[in-house]
Amino acid sequence: MNEKIRQLLDQMSALENDLRRELQAQEASTLYQIKGKRVEFEAAVRQAHRKLKTNFFRWLVTYRPQNLITGPIIYSMIVPMLVLDVCVSFYQATCFPIYGITKVRRGDYMVFDRQQLAYLNFIEKFHCTYCAYGNGLMAYVTEIVARTEEYFCPIKHARKMLGAHSRYARFLEYGEAADYAAKLEQFRVHLGDKPQQDPV
Repeated sequence: MNEKIRQLLDQMSALENDLRRELQAQEASTLYQIKGKRVEFEAAVRQAHRKLKTNFFRWLVTYRPQNLITGPIIYSMIVPMLVLDVCVSFYQATCFPIYGITKVRRGDYMVFDRQQLAYLNFIEKFHCTYCAYGNGLMAYVTEIVARTEEYFCPIKHARKMLGAHSRYARFLEYGEAADYAAKLEQFRVHLGDKPQQDPV
């Protein structure tokens, strides 16, 4: 990877972190405060939220029929998601220590805080829990597979692809054969570092 690309990637990463911090600070200062695992709103905001809550029967009557009809299909996906979760977690727990790869922290990806929103009824909170689990699981699995790919084959594809994980940009260029074994070893060593540092 040439130095200019490395510098641009470092700048992008720093800007993303700055933006994330600023957005969180802005949201927290205007709407809520995070205290441990609890999200606390001002009393006036909590009261306004409660007034906006739709009771279950009104919600059921006004809910889109196609959502109710497809609900069983959506929620049946919990079975393959749970199987995936168990299998990938088992893989990480058994193989990452052998490879010397720092484990992915599940709590960094599984965030369940929408239940604290007083304007949601219990069904809406249930939907939010399902979506938070599904999306968190996909991000958790993506990071585990990304670390695996970085360990075994940190090489970009010749063709452009959508949805590349965050580690992909720093992979070796397609066809970059010079010193491949040494560069691969550098990637592997850095996978065990805490916090993650950029190889090569």
